[in-house]
Amino acid sequence: MAVYKETIEVQSHGSRPTYIDVTEDVRRVIQESGIDSGICVVLSPHTTCSVFFEEFCHDYDENGDEFLQADLNAVISKIIPDHRSAEDYIYPGEEHYKAVESWPDAEAYLPGGDRTALFNGDAHLKATLLGSSETFEVDHGKLGVGTTGYIYFADFDRTRPRTRKCKIIVIGE
Repeated sequence: MAVYKETIEVQSHGSRPTYIDVTEDVRRVIQESGIDSGICVVLSPHTTCSVFFEEFCHDYDENGDEFLQADLNAVISKIIPDHRSAEDYIYPGEEHYKAVESWPDAEAYLPGGDRTALFNGDAHLKATLLGSSETFEVDHGKLGVGTTGYIYFADFDRTRPRTRKCKIIVIGE
């Protein structure tokens, strides 16, 4: 049994949920792995990000999101509204603020001590709801999905743009 791993970096824009099509990267990693039969796991190590499998739908809204992504945003916002004020969610609490303020890179998370920069409770819940990984079949050295099946990395954190990591692990023979 062989294991092949690669981490790719993706960029989120931070103003609204960011969706990144990572399908071609996954196909490339599977090919580079040399694994003919097995599984491929695509995952996010970030608590406000998800990986999901969806149909590529060809149509885009004014933000550049595919229609299914725009629909997903609309549906999820009905269940989990955006975190805009301290009254919206009980997260983050005082102990979390204190912990973040003690980090060596606290300024990156709390610019100028602005606690509203941590208003991303909705992003954590949305990522929890969708999940952080997907597993796919590797069949004859190829990604075992249909023609319209695409793999997306989503960052639901709207607090700021970030460079995120997406891990691709291929296991098999």
